[in-house]
Amino acid sequence: MSAGVAGAGAHPITVRRVVVGLIVAIVGLATVFVPWLFFLLILIIGLTSLYELNALCEIKGQPLEYPVAVFGVAAYVILAAVGRLHTWEGALLAAVTIASFSIGMYGEQQGYFARTAYTLLAVLYIGKLLTYFVFIRSVPVVGFFWTLYVVVLIALTDIFGMLIGTLIGRHQLTKISPRKTVEGSLGALVVVTAVASLAALWLPQLRLEWWQGATVGFLTCIAAQAGDLAESALKRDAGVKDTGTMIQGHGGVLDRFDSYLFGGMAFFGTLHLLGVMQVWM
Repeated sequence: MSAGVAGAGAHPITVRRVVVGLIVAIVGLATVFVPWLFFLLILIIGLTSLYELNALCEIKGQPLEYPVAVFGVAAYVILAAVGRLHTWEGALLAAVTIASFSIGMYGEQQGYFARTAYTLLAVLYIGKLLTYFVFIRSVPVVGFFWTLYVVVLIALTDIFGMLIGTLIGRHQLTKISPRKTVEGSLGALVVVTAVASLAALWLPQLRLEWWQGATVGFLTCIAAQAGDLAESALKRDAGVKDTGTMIQGHGGVLDRFDSYLFGGMAFFGTLHLLGVMQVWM
């Protein structure tokens, strides 16, 4: 959720929203200290987001093959947590694909194509993308610090996109999400890139050069905003404002963590492109 500008239908910046946001952040960051708790949190976020995504699909008239999607998302996170995803991912995708096509045959034939496609998309969009946080936390020595780093960078993307967009936003970023502004988006990009660079310069625990931190921050911020827009497009297509009401003042779980899905992938991928990840794995 980033680059927003206040307006009708937007979530206002209230004390309750700030407090709830801080509680969610504190709980999330606390679990990073204990890997299995963090992996459990990732699994809970994944299954809850899947539930909300299924609700969007129901609004569209074609719900997921839900048991298959639950299996796929859970399997992705669990296999990543035990270090076996690289070995079994091919078999997992094959199983999810075959199960989606097979089980779909026993429902209504109208919408068979959509149900199967939605199910496969849901498993990859939520299950696959969340595994990058598991991979980051599992990196020896630096995984703990990198996990805190990426979570903070994505959180700052959301926070400064909203604040700058609310204060000075004038130009609409995209019709997909009318309240997001160019000013909010660029402002978040500048702040996050600067913070990422300074953190790499001042915190030796990250084992990054300042320019590597700047690159990671820049690309992670762009991806986080893209993730937010992608989820906004799903909601716009379904004609809803939020995916749920579970997090007071923030909408649903998928609303709160949409930017993390793309952001974590970009963070992990950028470290690979820079040759940093290979040093520690």
